[in-house]
Formats: sequence, C-alpha cells, structure tokens
Amino acid sequence: QYIAADIASGFILLFERPIRIGDRITIGEDEGDVQSINLRTTVVSTNDRISIIVPNSRLVSQRVINWSYGDPRARISIPVGVAYHTDVDLVTETLVLAAEGVENVLMDPAPKVQFLKFGDYSLDFRLLVWTRQPRRHPQIKSDINYRIEKLFRERGIKIPYPVQDLRLTGFSLPGDSNADELIADDREK
Repeated sequence: QYIAADIASGFILLFERPIRIGDRITIGEDEGDVQSINLRTTVVSTNDRISIIVPNSRLVSQRVINWSYGDPRARISIPVGVAYHTDVDLVTETLVLAAEGVENVLMDPAPKVQFLKFGDYSLDFRLLVWTRQPRRHPQIKSDINYRIEKLFRERGIKIPYPVQDLRLTGFSLPGDSNADELIADDREK
C-alpha cells in the first residue's frame, strides 16, 4: 500500500512538476536541493551535503516549501525585539540600514520594517528583505543579524531580556528585628 502511494505520488511529481530537480525545498525540519526525482523517492541534498531520501507520498501529502517555484525571489523575515523605551523611528531606520549592502539582498523591492506588536518584554519588529538566492537565506540572515547587533550597540538600542520579580513575604533572617516589624506592618494593612 505504501509503495503504491509512493509510485502514484511519483507520477504526480513527474507530470505536474510542483518540484523540479535543482529546486530548493523545505519539508518539515529538512531543507535542501532536489537532486533527483524517482518513481518512489526523491533525493534532497542538504547544505551539509547529506542526502535525504524522501518518499514521494510525503512530498505530495505534506506541506512543502519550494523556494525556487515561480518567482526566483524569496522574502526573508528577521524578527527583532527591542526594549520598551526605544525610539521606534530609530529602530526602523537602523533595521533598514542593517540590510543595505548585505550580499544577495535586493534593493528592489526595498527592505521593509513592520512593527508587529507590544510584546511581554519588548517592542516586536520584523525586517523583511528580498533575495534571488533563497539557498543562501541562512547566511543572509546571519549577515544581517551581525549588522543589526553592531548598529544597535553603536546607537544604544537595547535588546531586552525577560525580568521577573520574586517577592517573599513572611520570611525573616535570624536576628533581623526589622523584618519582624515589616511583617507586622504588612499584616495590619
């Protein structure tokens, strides 16, 4: 039954061609370039030069991202959170500047910044850039993140971290008479 499903899926892949040899795809946690499409399986080669043999039924029945399908451009999204007191115009300007001059980032369409939400600990933004090299998106993200960190440091923009307050009541140290008075005051309130 599984073999028949794989073969039927192989015919779909070979005739409809949603995936072609050389395409960059992501299926689940795996990402790589399609090396061959056979009747039962498709071979995908990762950046680490590991060959993944994927049953064709998985390519037809599961969600597959084809980075090379249709338009050769791909959009890359880079989320960034900043401290609440930060000037949002400065953040926007800095993120756009971080994308300029990075190899394989297109200037048309231009990089764009979106203010997503007021998060629990941060103001959440997203930098959107376009590339014609979707195979290189992990490196492009890395290059931009290096630039963001450098520019944020130079401009005094802080990336927050979660802060939690721990409040202890009814606790005193031996010999701490002041703590007994504080506890008594709390009980009166």
